[in-house]
Amino acid sequence: MKTATLPSLRVDPELRAAAESVLKEGETLSALMEDSLRRQVHYRKTQAEFIARGLASLAEAERTGIYYSAEEVLGELKDMLDAKRSGKPSA
Repeated sequence: MKTATLPSLRVDPELRAAAESVLKEGETLSALMEDSLRRQVHYRKTQAEFIARGLASLAEAERTGIYYSAEEVLGELKDMLDAKRSGKPSA
């Protein structure tokens, strides 16, 4: 697969210095930028999927008329966590 380039990024000298100051041993500024870009793309995709699931859940609740309170949801999550901690299968 061929690689592609991204547009040059102009930043103020303070940001460049800050970025260079956190580089790991042997890491380049380009590697840091690529990693940051990959993480941001992943974050935005995950965020969009989360919102889509929430909207689908809302549509399903409106369709069925079945809603759950925050207390019910948190209670079920706590039960799942307690079961996991104790080694018992959750309900």
